[in-house]
Amino acid sequence: MDAAADATTGQFELNADQRAIQEMTAGFAAEQVAPYALDWDRERFFPSKVIRETGALGFGGIYIREDVGGSGLGRLDAVLIFEALAAACPGFSSMISIHNMAAWMVDIFGSDEQRQRLLPKMTSLEWLASYCLTEPGSGSDAAALRTKATRSGGNGSDYVLNGAKQFISGAGDSDVYVVMARTGEDGPKGISTLVVPKDAPGLSFGPSESKMGWHMQPTRQVILEDCKVPAENLLSGEGAGFKIAMAGLDGGRLNIAACSLGGAQAATDKALAYAGERQAFGQSIDRFQALQFKLADMETDLQASRMLLYAAASKLDRKAHDAGKWSAMAKRFVTDACFDIANEALQIHGGYGYLHEYGVEKLVRDLRVHQILEGTNEIMRVIIARHLIGR
Repeated sequence: MDAAADATTGQFELNADQRAIQEMTAGFAAEQVAPYALDWDRERFFPSKVIRETGALGFGGIYIREDVGGSGLGRLDAVLIFEALAAACPGFSSMISIHNMAAWMVDIFGSDEQRQRLLPKMTSLEWLASYCLTEPGSGSDAAALRTKATRSGGNGSDYVLNGAKQFISGAGDSDVYVVMARTGEDGPKGISTLVVPKDAPGLSFGPSESKMGWHMQPTRQVILEDCKVPAENLLSGEGAGFKIAMAGLDGGRLNIAACSLGGAQAATDKALAYAGERQAFGQSIDRFQALQFKLADMETDLQASRMLLYAAASKLDRKAHDAGKWSAMAKRFVTDACFDIANEALQIHGGYGYLHEYGVEKLVRDLRVHQILEGTNEIMRVIIARHLIGR
């Protein structure tokens, strides 16, 4: 992972601080996550305590400003953290990514009062956060959401929310929910953002979804039935919600790509180790050219993914004019390529790859959803094409 040249060319030599971040994160993941990941997956156990312990490492506010307890790091630094965590468990890493995206929205779009009131408990991970955009009837078409928030109380001191959010990671276990709701007209201009505490009256949760992957992470509906929220929890005024949601997606796409990259690295490492040990026809199977070609392609795609992702993160750090296009390209390419790498690693393991105890089939299941999250990869192609043709 120590690459070449200069950041402006899209290639990277990590500095001493970044290597230290990698090593610290990898050490924590190896000790506190990797030994338990298969058990969490099998038992569908949410390791809330371990997730909250990462607050002491600064993972509750990776790119949040320091005055509210954040680490004040950049997007490339964040990618390194999520990649290292995902090598131990992609579902674990993605939950911390989601929390950080929600906290970032408060940090960037909240008032100083909101930042000081909400973020210290979020950055310490005393409060775990979930992000609530998707609805049963609107996924990629985020501007079509139907959850409504109307003013109530004396002098409009509260909002009352009604609606449901779908596929919400951490729902029921998280302490705060950053919710996109309609306060005005149809379309993007009528959407606002509210921070909803877990104890808000009228907030409830559906049953845990039975999913293909991410078994260690609860995914449930967030149900809002006359849910009362103080107006002081509105971020950036009415009508700013769609802008907030879209602003968060570039970073979210890089984060989920990093989770794919870490998972694919783990899958490649497992495949290399297994191929060196497994004997067939009198020799280890890594002596066969057909398998060597497969491994070579996996490594090439892995490193191409890493360079594209690091380049995109560097652009977002520099606020480059084309950072959105690069984030979409990285998300599309990395999540597709890394799922294929994990699938090839399973193939190399043969029948053993299909067994839970080897950990490869878990990686395949966990990485598959990354091609859907943060905008499907079909939507990523739309975004990239619009940048190319100037629309």
